[in-house]
Amino acid sequence: MNALLALSRLIDAINTVVGRAVTWLTLIVVLVSAGNAVVRKLFNTSSNAWLELQWYLFGALFLLAAGYTLLRNEHVRVDVLASRLPRRTQIYIEVFGVIFFLMPACLLILWLSWPMFMDSYLTNEQSSNPGGLVRWPVKLMIPVGFALLVLAGLSHLIKCVGFLMGRCADPGARDEGVSAEEALAQEIAEEARMREAQAATAESAGKGR
Repeated sequence: MNALLALSRLIDAINTVVGRAVTWLTLIVVLVSAGNAVVRKLFNTSSNAWLELQWYLFGALFLLAAGYTLLRNEHVRVDVLASRLPRRTQIYIEVFGVIFFLMPACLLILWLSWPMFMDSYLTNEQSSNPGGLVRWPVKLMIPVGFALLVLAGLSHLIKCVGFLMGRCADPGARDEGVSAEEALAQEIAEEARMREAQAATAESAGKGR
Protein backbone atom coordinates (compact mmCIF):
# COMPACT_ATOMS: atom_id res chain seq x y z
CA MET A 1 0.00 0.00 0.00
CA ASN A 2 2.89 2.37 0.70
CA ALA A 3 4.15 1.89 -2.86
CA LEU A 4 0.67 2.58 -4.25
CA LEU A 5 0.31 5.72 -2.17
CA ALA A 6 3.72 6.87 -3.41
CA LEU A 7 2.52 6.27 -6.98
CA SER A 8 -0.62 8.27 -6.19
CA ARG A 9 1.47 11.19 -4.96
CA LEU A 10 3.59 11.06 -8.12
CA ILE A 11 0.48 11.09 -10.32
CA ASP A 12 -0.96 13.98 -8.32
CA ALA A 13 2.29 15.92 -8.73
CA ILE A 14 2.20 15.41 -12.51
CA ASN A 15 -1.42 16.51 -12.80
CA THR A 16 -0.75 19.49 -10.54
CA VAL A 17 2.13 20.70 -12.69
CA VAL A 18 0.13 20.22 -15.90
CA GLY A 19 -3.03 21.75 -14.43
CA ARG A 20 -1.33 24.86 -13.11
CA ALA A 21 0.53 25.36 -16.38
CA VAL A 22 -2.64 24.91 -18.43
CA THR A 23 -4.51 27.53 -16.40
CA TRP A 24 -2.38 30.15 -18.17
CA LEU A 25 -4.07 29.09 -21.40
CA THR A 26 -7.16 30.88 -20.11
CA LEU A 27 -5.35 34.21 -20.35
CA ILE A 28 -3.96 33.36 -23.80
CA VAL A 29 -7.43 32.35 -25.05
CA VAL A 30 -8.89 35.63 -23.80
CA LEU A 31 -6.12 37.66 -25.48
CA VAL A 32 -6.45 35.78 -28.77
CA SER A 33 -10.24 36.06 -28.71
CA ALA A 34 -10.12 39.77 -27.90
CA GLY A 35 -7.48 40.35 -30.58
CA ASN A 36 -9.59 38.55 -33.18
CA ALA A 37 -12.63 40.64 -32.27
CA VAL A 38 -10.73 43.95 -32.34
CA VAL A 39 -9.06 43.22 -35.70
CA ARG A 40 -12.37 42.12 -37.23
CA LYS A 41 -14.19 45.25 -36.05
CA LEU A 42 -11.46 47.81 -36.79
CA PHE A 43 -10.01 46.43 -40.02
CA ASN A 44 -12.91 44.32 -41.30
CA THR A 45 -10.64 41.32 -41.72
CA SER A 46 -10.11 37.99 -40.02
CA SER A 47 -7.72 35.04 -39.98
CA ASN A 48 -8.77 31.40 -39.90
CA ALA A 49 -5.42 30.54 -38.32
CA TRP A 50 -6.06 32.79 -35.31
CA LEU A 51 -9.65 31.64 -35.01
CA GLU A 52 -8.56 27.99 -35.04
CA LEU A 53 -5.79 28.74 -32.56
CA GLN A 54 -8.46 30.08 -30.21
CA TRP A 55 -10.50 26.88 -30.59
CA TYR A 56 -7.42 24.66 -30.18
CA LEU A 57 -6.37 26.40 -26.97
CA PHE A 58 -9.91 26.22 -25.62
CA GLY A 59 -9.99 22.46 -26.25
CA ALA A 60 -6.55 21.97 -24.70
CA LEU A 61 -7.65 23.91 -21.63
CA PHE A 62 -10.46 21.47 -20.88
CA LEU A 63 -8.75 18.27 -21.98
CA LEU A 64 -5.40 18.75 -20.24
CA ALA A 65 -6.93 20.10 -17.02
CA ALA A 66 -9.45 17.26 -16.60
CA GLY A 67 -7.11 15.20 -14.42
CA TYR A 68 -6.21 18.21 -12.28
CA THR A 69 -9.91 19.00 -11.89
CA LEU A 70 -10.55 15.47 -10.60
CA LEU A 71 -7.61 15.84 -8.22
CA ARG A 72 -9.16 19.04 -6.85
CA ASN A 73 -12.63 17.42 -6.59
CA GLU A 74 -14.10 20.13 -8.80
CA HIS A 75 -15.98 17.97 -11.31
CA VAL A 76 -19.74 18.46 -11.17
CA ARG A 77 -21.43 15.75 -9.11
CA VAL A 78 -25.15 15.04 -8.85
CA ASP A 79 -25.43 12.91 -5.71
CA VAL A 80 -28.87 13.54 -4.28
CA LEU A 81 -28.87 10.12 -2.60
CA ALA A 82 -25.18 9.46 -1.98
CA SER A 83 -24.68 12.70 -0.05
CA ARG A 84 -27.08 11.41 2.61
CA LEU A 85 -25.14 8.18 3.18
CA PRO A 86 -22.28 7.58 5.65
CA ARG A 87 -18.87 8.69 4.42
CA ARG A 88 -17.46 5.17 4.09
CA THR A 89 -20.46 4.17 1.97
CA GLN A 90 -19.84 7.19 -0.22
CA ILE A 91 -16.22 6.09 -0.70
CA TYR A 92 -17.38 2.59 -1.71
CA ILE A 93 -19.61 4.24 -4.30
CA GLU A 94 -16.59 6.28 -5.47
CA VAL A 95 -14.58 3.06 -5.90
CA PHE A 96 -17.41 1.47 -7.87
CA GLY A 97 -17.81 4.53 -10.07
CA VAL A 98 -14.10 4.80 -10.85
CA ILE A 99 -13.72 1.10 -11.70
CA PHE A 100 -16.91 0.58 -13.71
CA PHE A 101 -17.63 4.02 -15.20
CA LEU A 102 -14.70 6.46 -15.21
CA MET A 103 -11.86 4.10 -16.15
CA PRO A 104 -13.68 2.11 -18.89
CA ALA A 105 -14.99 5.27 -20.57
CA CYS A 106 -11.61 7.03 -20.46
CA LEU A 107 -9.69 3.97 -21.65
CA LEU A 108 -12.14 3.46 -24.51
CA ILE A 109 -11.77 7.08 -25.68
CA LEU A 110 -7.99 6.83 -25.27
CA TRP A 111 -7.89 3.66 -27.37
CA LEU A 112 -10.11 5.12 -30.10
CA SER A 113 -8.42 8.52 -30.24
CA TRP A 114 -4.83 7.32 -30.64
CA PRO A 115 -5.25 5.87 -34.19
CA MET A 116 -7.09 9.06 -35.17
CA PHE A 117 -4.14 11.14 -34.00
CA MET A 118 -1.59 8.87 -35.69
CA ASP A 119 -3.44 9.01 -38.99
CA SER A 120 -3.56 12.81 -38.77
CA TYR A 121 0.13 12.99 -37.84
CA LEU A 122 1.38 10.65 -40.57
CA THR A 123 -0.61 12.46 -43.27
CA ASN A 124 0.21 15.90 -41.81
CA GLU A 125 -3.50 16.70 -41.91
CA GLN A 126 -4.28 20.34 -42.58
CA SER A 127 -7.37 22.37 -41.80
CA SER A 128 -10.03 22.44 -44.50
CA ASN A 129 -10.37 26.20 -43.95
CA PRO A 130 -8.20 28.52 -46.08
CA GLY A 131 -5.17 29.60 -44.07
CA GLY A 132 -6.04 27.20 -41.25
CA LEU A 133 -3.66 25.30 -38.99
CA VAL A 134 -2.28 21.77 -39.04
CA ARG A 135 -4.71 19.40 -37.30
CA TRP A 136 -2.60 16.72 -35.59
CA PRO A 137 -1.50 18.82 -32.56
CA VAL A 138 -5.06 19.40 -31.45
CA LYS A 139 -5.95 15.75 -32.03
CA LEU A 140 -3.00 14.79 -29.83
CA MET A 141 -4.69 16.64 -26.96
CA ILE A 142 -7.45 14.00 -26.84
CA PRO A 143 -5.32 10.94 -25.93
CA VAL A 144 -3.01 13.04 -23.75
CA GLY A 145 -5.91 14.60 -21.86
CA PHE A 146 -7.64 11.27 -21.27
CA ALA A 147 -4.34 9.62 -20.29
CA LEU A 148 -3.97 12.26 -17.58
CA LEU A 149 -7.57 11.64 -16.52
CA VAL A 150 -6.93 7.88 -16.36
CA LEU A 151 -3.91 8.52 -14.14
CA ALA A 152 -5.97 10.85 -11.95
CA GLY A 153 -8.67 8.19 -11.69
CA LEU A 154 -6.07 5.60 -10.67
CA SER A 155 -4.69 7.97 -8.04
CA HIS A 156 -8.19 8.65 -6.73
CA LEU A 157 -8.92 4.93 -6.57
CA ILE A 158 -5.72 4.30 -4.58
CA LYS A 159 -6.59 7.06 -2.12
CA CYS A 160 -10.14 5.73 -1.72
CA VAL A 161 -8.85 2.26 -0.88
CA GLY A 162 -6.22 3.80 1.40
CA PHE A 163 -8.91 5.76 3.23
CA LEU A 164 -11.02 2.62 3.72
CA MET A 165 -7.93 0.90 5.15
CA GLY A 166 -7.18 3.86 7.40
CA ARG A 167 -3.92 4.62 5.59
CA CYS A 168 -4.65 8.09 4.21
CA ALA A 169 -6.97 11.06 4.53
CA ASP A 170 -10.40 11.36 2.94
CA PRO A 171 -9.76 11.86 -0.81
CA GLY A 172 -13.04 13.71 -1.19
CA ALA A 173 -12.25 16.35 1.40
CA ARG A 174 -11.96 19.84 -0.05
CA ASP A 175 -9.32 22.35 0.91
CA GLU A 176 -10.31 24.83 3.57
CA GLY A 177 -12.03 27.91 2.26
CA VAL A 178 -15.05 28.46 0.09
CA SER A 179 -15.43 26.68 -3.22
CA ALA A 180 -15.88 28.46 -6.53
CA GLU A 181 -19.62 27.78 -6.40
CA GLU A 182 -19.88 29.12 -2.84
CA ALA A 183 -17.87 32.21 -3.75
CA LEU A 184 -20.18 32.88 -6.70
CA ALA A 185 -23.27 32.41 -4.52
CA GLN A 186 -21.86 34.83 -1.94
CA GLU A 187 -21.10 37.38 -4.66
CA ILE A 188 -24.64 37.14 -6.07
CA ALA A 189 -26.13 37.48 -2.58
CA GLU A 190 -23.94 40.52 -1.87
CA GLU A 191 -25.00 42.20 -5.10
CA ALA A 192 -28.65 41.52 -4.27
CA ARG A 193 -28.22 43.13 -0.84
CA MET A 194 -26.56 46.17 -2.41
CA ARG A 195 -29.39 46.59 -4.88
CA GLU A 196 -31.98 46.31 -2.10
CA ALA A 197 -30.09 48.91 -0.08
CA GLN A 198 -29.91 51.26 -3.07
CA ALA A 199 -33.62 50.79 -3.78
CA ALA A 200 -34.46 51.51 -0.14
CA THR A 201 -32.27 54.64 -0.18
CA ALA A 202 -33.93 55.89 -3.38
CA GLU A 203 -37.36 55.24 -1.94
CA SER A 204 -36.52 57.15 1.25
CA ALA A 205 -35.17 60.06 -0.79
CA GLY A 206 -38.36 60.14 -2.84
CA LYS A 207 -40.53 60.25 0.26
CA GLY A 208 -38.36 63.05 1.69
CA ARG A 209 -39.17 65.24 -1.29
